[in-house]
Amino acid sequence: MHLGSLYAAAASFLDARAHRGRWLVRIEDLDRPREVAGSAERILRTLQAFGLEWDGEAVRQRDRTELYAAALESLRARNLTFECSCSRSQLEDENRYPGTCRARSAAKDSPTATRLKVDRDSIMFSDRIQGMYRQDVADAVGDVILKRRDQVFAYLLAVVVDDADQGVTHIVRGADLLDNTPRQIYLQERLNLPRPEYAHVPVLTESDDSKLAKSKRSVSVDPAAALPQLLSVFSMLGLGSPPSLARGTLAGAWDWAIGNWDIKRIPKRLNVRVTD
Repeated sequence: MHLGSLYAAAASFLDARAHRGRWLVRIEDLDRPREVAGSAERILRTLQAFGLEWDGEAVRQRDRTELYAAALESLRARNLTFECSCSRSQLEDENRYPGTCRARSAAKDSPTATRLKVDRDSIMFSDRIQGMYRQDVADAVGDVILKRRDQVFAYLLAVVVDDADQGVTHIVRGADLLDNTPRQIYLQERLNLPRPEYAHVPVLTESDDSKLAKSKRSVSVDPAAALPQLLSVFSMLGLGSPPSLARGTLAGAWDWAIGNWDIKRIPKRLNVRVTD
């Protein structure tokens, strides 16, 4: 877990608590081969060390594949999907999926991915931070993958099904996922699922303007110095905390931040640069 993760988590936690809502934690661990052993448990311990207490149990996507299979079957039954045998290398020069297998049968004796048929349809939504956002999903990415060639369910399908099943009404996350949101809304509509409200906080950047990510340059969080790091995150979220909070407790800092939360204070972009 790095500072960018804490910053996004704090924003969603504060927005939920300020509106007397529930804050949910979901471990998105569908890609089992790439999972680092013990990482999920370390993340949960870090959240707790910073005073981020979630409601209910932390849900793991790897335990919910029957829900994803049922949703995929409902789409297939309405002829909204097709099988695609195109490999990643075959599509590496394409900016969007060109519809190769939609117009013909997938190659025999070859592993296939299941794609959603995406028709031209301009998706528009009002983001609580970024304002109006519009995307024609067909033009942007084409027919999206719902189940990969290795038979792992795609994040797109899983997160849409999970949000509806868990009764999620408001989502606060990083702006790096802003362009993915219309694709989720498109799928929600095809599955007749409700649309949550979205808010995308600006992305923290490293010294070279790249996204603060899971790289060797990323700023890790230190539970031993939780309070000063948390106050720094509050400042990034538009909360100018009084000096007295630095001499108090984590619980006191959270209580103050929840009472003073206003998502309208968050800028669309941050000029802050995070360095080692």
